[in-house]
Amino acid sequence: MTDPLKARGQRSPEYRLVVGVVGGLRDALFHRAFDYRPLRPGSPDGPLRSRLPRRIRPYAVWSRHALVVSAALITVFLAFGTGHNSNYIAYALTGLIPGVAVLMTLARPVGAFWIALLSTPFTGALGDSWDGWPWAPAAFFAHIVVMVVVAARTGPRTAGWMWIATAAFALVIELFLGGGSFSDSPQMLFFSALALLVTTVVHVRREAQREVTVQRTVTAIERDKRTLLEERTTIARELHDVVAHHMSVVAIQAEAAPYRVENPPPELEQAFVTIRENAVSALTELRRVLGVVRAEDYEAPDAPQPTLADLDRLLDNVRDAGLTVDKVVTGAARELPQGVELSAYRIVQEALSNSLRHAPGAAARVEVGYVLGGLGLRIVNGPATGLVKPSPGAGHGITGMRERVAMLNGEMTAEQAADGGYEVTVFLPVPLADRLDPAAEDLA
Repeated sequence: MTDPLKARGQRSPEYRLVVGVVGGLRDALFHRAFDYRPLRPGSPDGPLRSRLPRRIRPYAVWSRHALVVSAALITVFLAFGTGHNSNYIAYALTGLIPGVAVLMTLARPVGAFWIALLSTPFTGALGDSWDGWPWAPAAFFAHIVVMVVVAARTGPRTAGWMWIATAAFALVIELFLGGGSFSDSPQMLFFSALALLVTTVVHVRREAQREVTVQRTVTAIERDKRTLLEERTTIARELHDVVAHHMSVVAIQAEAAPYRVENPPPELEQAFVTIRENAVSALTELRRVLGVVRAEDYEAPDAPQPTLADLDRLLDNVRDAGLTVDKVVTGAARELPQGVELSAYRIVQEALSNSLRHAPGAAARVEVGYVLGGLGLRIVNGPATGLVKPSPGAGHGITGMRERVAMLNGEMTAEQAADGGYEVTVFLPVPLADRLDPAAEDLA
């Protein structure tokens, strides 16, 4: 009679379980067991290494290697220290072979486990019978060290398979090579299980911390990207309104210009018609392209976008909120391109908002400098005073200010002040060709 599972090409759950177990054992202990896998130096920024003197820190990265070498030396000394006769060659072998296995964990960890395990009957036969069978004292210590190092380097799955392999090996030795000698297999299985359990817990905890660190890093990067996109979207919305207003003014002026001149030549009328058509076409395309940055709930502001002329009103509002702020204007004040004035206003607004959040009770100072090459801004506040705790904030304000400055090819620094406060310095270049002509403004 045909098995219906086999006829359909499927396997029973028991078969799949056995295949999975055998596959896990093969991958953990047999597949490429003697591959060269050197132990890498540790991180120089570890919590313990950072507390060491500076002269020792460069060598602290090799601390794990030093521990393994020390364990190998202890294995050799243990073999001689537990000897009960003058057969020093035998005790040298009972120490050197396990010691070599310990050293092998630095380069071939899984292979070191097999060397330590399979050499156990040989080292046990060379040692005294009352030292224990099959593990002599040096081999006992070395085998636990090897399993701990291999488990720390590979993972919990390999640790489990090593303990199972050790238990199976001990059972086979007891059944076929026991010979009535005192067996230390129970002690080996108990202490190795305890050591592997501690190693596994530490390994899992370290991996969890590493995953949390990676996730926090990814989250911070994504948050910064999202903040950057939000700030760019906000800037694009505001500049869309500014540019759309200017293009509308160009279209209206081009349409009205021929009526301000008596008997204009046909060429002039056609030129103004072309200017108006291009302005209307550009305005349509501008609204179509930049309109995608508007959110569904976005509403265009009823009032014009703010400029530096509205700065006094902003300072009054900030003073009403409890911030003492002074304004200083240097240079000959003049009207700048609206995009520059809008960005300057928003930068001052965000800097003062940061002062309110991060330095409650402090005084602030706003300096506006009109220079030949553009506009300079400096917003500085003192350290927080009073009982109100500073708000942590999300860091979006600095990002927004940097985006506005970068959009205008300007320069910006935001850093801690000498008195413990905070200082934001900005320079927005305004080329000569971009400055507004008062005569043209009067014509408009």
